Amino acid sequence: MIRFLIQRSLGMLVTMFVVSIMVFIIMELPPGDYAERYAFRKFSGTGVTVTPSDIQNIRAELGLDRPAYERYFSWIWGIITRFDFGQAFAFETSVNNVIGQKVWLTLAILFSTLIVTYLVSIPIGMYAALHRNSAGDYSLTVLSYLGLALPNFMLALILLYISVSYFDTSVGGLFSPEYADQPWSLAKAVDLLKHLIVPAVVLAWSASAFQIQTVRATMLDEINKLSVTAARARGIPEGKLLLKYPARLALNPVVGTIGFDVNRIFSELPIVALVLGLPELGELLIKSYLDLDMFVAGAILLMLTFMIIFMNFISDLLLAALDPRLKLEGG
Repeated sequence: MIRFLIQRSLGMLVTMFVVSIMVFIIMELPPGDYAERYAFRKFSGTGVTVTPSDIQNIRAELGLDRPAYERYFSWIWGIITRFDFGQAFAFETSVNNVIGQKVWLTLAILFSTLIVTYLVSIPIGMYAALHRNSAGDYSLTVLSYLGLALPNFMLALILLYISVSYFDTSVGGLFSPEYADQPWSLAKAVDLLKHLIVPAVVLAWSASAFQIQTVRATMLDEINKLSVTAARARGIPEGKLLLKYPARLALNPVVGTIGFDVNRIFSELPIVALVLGLPELGELLIKSYLDLDMFVAGAILLMLTFMIIFMNFISDLLLAALDPRLKLEGG
C-alpha cells in the first residue's frame, strides 16, 4: 500500500507540473498583455498620446518584459515556496487577497454538493437494486431520468420562485444580510451551512440521478454473481453478505468518478451561481481573462485543476481500499 501511495503521489506531482505549464500557456495565449490594457484605460479620452515606449515602460514596471520562461519559473516558484500567486494588476493588490474568501466558499459549495450526491445516490441506488421491478424501483427510475433531463439552473429558478412566492424569502447568496459583512464566528458558520443546502441540492441534482442508475446497475450485476450465491449457500447472514460483497464492489464505479463529478460541478457552478447569487470563482475567472489580468486567471485555473487532480488521487486511494486487487495491479 505504501508503494501504491508513493506511485500515485509522484504521478499527481508530475501531472500538476504539466498542468501548471499548460495553464501558463493559456495565460499567454490572448494577444497583448495587461500593459496595453492599463495604458488604454488610464489615457483613453484624455487626449494624451501613448507611444510604444510608454507601453514598454509600463510593461517593465509590471515585470511583463521578461521572457516567458523566466516569468513562468518566477510565478511557480512563488506558489511553491510562499503560496504567493502573484500580483492582481487590475485590483492593485495580491492575487491571494482577491481570490481568498471566494476560494473557500467555492470549496464549501463543492464538498457540500459531493456529500449530498453520495448520501442520496448510494443508498437509493442500492434500495432500487434490492427491490428490482417494484413500485419503488420504477418511481426512483422515473425520478432519476427527470434529474438527467431537468437542467440544474432550471431547478434553481424553480426554488427561487417557490421561496419568494410562497415563503416570502430568498434562497440566494451564502449568507443572511446580518452576517454578510461580519467576521467569522460560530453563528456565521451555521448560517453558511444553512445556505449551502440549496446550492448543494441544485448542483447534486443531475449527478445523483446518474449515480443512482450506476449503483443500481452495478449492484444488480454483483448480486447475480456466483461468489454471492456461494456465500449465501454457506449461511452468511444476508445483511453481512450484501455489505461484504455486492455493496462494496458496487461503490467502485461511484468512487472512480469522483474526479468527473468535481469537474462537472465546476462546469455547472458559474450559471447556478449567477441564478442564486453565489460568490464563486467562475465569474472572476472570466472577468480576469477578458481584462488580461493573467495572474488572477492563472491562479483560479491552477486551483480548480489541482482540486480535480487531488480528488482523482483520493479516488485512487478509496478504490484501492475497496478493491485490494487494484493495489496488486498498481504494484
